[in-house]
Amino acid sequence: MDSPTKEKLLVILGPTASGKSALAVDLAVEFTGEVISADSRQVYRGLDIGSGKVTEDEMSGVMHHLLDVADVTETFTVSDYKNLATASIRDIIKRKKLPILAGGTGFYIQTIVDDLKLPEVPPDLSLRQELETYSTADLTELLRTLDPDRVDNIDVHNRPRLVRAIEIAKTLGKVPVLETNCPYELLQIGIYVHQVELFKKIHNRLLARVKQGMIEEVKNLKDSGVPSDRLEALGLEYRYISQYLDGKFSKDIMLTELEQAIRQYARRQMTWFKRDNRIKWITEPEQAYPLVRKFLNF
Repeated sequence: MDSPTKEKLLVILGPTASGKSALAVDLAVEFTGEVISADSRQVYRGLDIGSGKVTEDEMSGVMHHLLDVADVTETFTVSDYKNLATASIRDIIKRKKLPILAGGTGFYIQTIVDDLKLPEVPPDLSLRQELETYSTADLTELLRTLDPDRVDNIDVHNRPRLVRAIEIAKTLGKVPVLETNCPYELLQIGIYVHQVELFKKIHNRLLARVKQGMIEEVKNLKDSGVPSDRLEALGLEYRYISQYLDGKFSKDIMLTELEQAIRQYARRQMTWFKRDNRIKWITEPEQAYPLVRKFLNF
C-alpha cells in the first residue's frame, strides 16, 4: 500500500547575519510562498531592531507568520511555537502556497521538521528554590551532566531556560524524544558564510542597528516596565544593552562584549545545524533557486 504523499516544506536556516530573511522573501516571491519565522525573540512584540525582525518594506508583500504573537512579559514556550507554526503551515498549504520556515533558532526548526514530542513536565517549585542558590555556571555544569546535548544548544547565560531544562532532564532523563519520520517532504537549505566574513557581517550589522535606534528600543522597553531580569532572559542585545543602561559598563565595553557574545552564538548555531545531514549548504543565495525548482518539480 502506497504511503500518503507528504506536503512540501522549505526551510531556510543558518547562523545570525547570514541573510536568511532576505533569501526567504526572495524565494517566497519567486515560488508563491509565505514565510514562517523560526526565531525565539521575533515572536515578541516590541523586540524589533535587536531581534532583526523583518520590516514591512523588507517583506516585499510576502505574508509573514509567527512575528509579534506574544507580549514581551510573557513566557513563550517551544510548545507554543510548535502549535502556532504547525497551524500556519497547514493554513498556507490549504491556500495552495509554499510554506517557508526561516530562521536561526535550531530548536524551533527541529521541533517542526522532526515533529518533536515535547514533554509535559509541570514546574517543580522545590527544585526551583534549590536551584536559586546555584550560580549560572553551576547550573550549566549540572545540565551538562544530565543532558549534554541540550547544554550545547542553550543560552548558558539564561537562568530561566537552564532551570527549566534541568527540571525536564531530571524528570524525563533527557529531552526531547524524537519522532523518526519527518511529517513533511522536506528541503532544508543552509546558508554557509566563512567565519571571517560572518564576523565582519556581525560587526557591521551591530553598528547599523545601533544607528537605527537599538539602544533606544531597549530603553523604551525598560521605561514601559519590562524589568531588567526579563531583558537579561531575552539574551544578547537585550541583555547587554540593559546592563549598559543600568550602568554596569560603558557603551564601548558593552558593544565589544556584545559582539563577542553574538560571535559565540553564531558558533553554537552552526554546531547545532551541522548535526543534521539533511541540510543542503549554499554559499551564495543564487544557489538556492535550482534546489527549490527541483524540489517543487518546476
